[in-house]
Amino acid sequence: MGPTVAEIKSKLQAADAAEFAVLERSLVADTRKGVLAAVESARRRLAVEAKEAARLEGMYAFQNDIAHGGLVVGLDEVGRGPLAGPLAVGAVVLPDQPHIPGLNDSKQVKPESREVIAGRIKEIALAWAVQYVSPEDIDANGMTASLLHAFRAALAEVESAGVKPDTVLLDGNPLHMDPREVNVVKGDGKCASIAAASIVAKVERDALMCEYARQYPEYDFSSNKGYASAAHIQAIKDHGLCPIHRASFCHAFTQESLF
Repeated sequence: MGPTVAEIKSKLQAADAAEFAVLERSLVADTRKGVLAAVESARRRLAVEAKEAARLEGMYAFQNDIAHGGLVVGLDEVGRGPLAGPLAVGAVVLPDQPHIPGLNDSKQVKPESREVIAGRIKEIALAWAVQYVSPEDIDANGMTASLLHAFRAALAEVESAGVKPDTVLLDGNPLHMDPREVNVVKGDGKCASIAAASIVAKVERDALMCEYARQYPEYDFSSNKGYASAAHIQAIKDHGLCPIHRASFCHAFTQESLF
């Protein structure tokens, strides 16, 4: 008696591409509906996995091409637009191997996956850092100066660990922060190290905003992370600003109506 449908399904679910090819050939004469469905399901799974592997390989290859094989640090910011909380800048230097599954622009990664990927980044990175700019400094100095300060501080922290990158990759437009600077538009979806910086900064900032939520529960920072949700705007109107709000971002919600 041959293997049951359940046994075949289990093998197909665990098979890699090479194992699937062998199993598929061995099952070519098996016309049971459960087996046919399991083969097709495995084929679709492997196609998705192959596409993801190619995307990930492309992210590492893209940055290596830019840096001509030299050591790369990726930098990215999180929290440019919120009404409350700090600006966060991440910096990450990754080795060529191992590749980190799921690495992508932090906005494209589910929160629970971001936590796991951030942990993996910290484990294998040659160096990583997250630097903050406080709401007070953002109000006093503006966003461009705040970004420049945070990027330089994050790079300095990485280099203080003894890691000296050959290329400094920044997501977005030029800041002229360093002679090694190379700018990549939408780099958090193209370059492995920029994506890693995006994820680490996002996870660290989100955790900080959850701490602030316990201090200032009326603003629900654990949910909105300081961004301008309708409920957050209403809370500002009801309670005014708290110490972590960016006053310069909140004028429209704090000024009394003229009429």
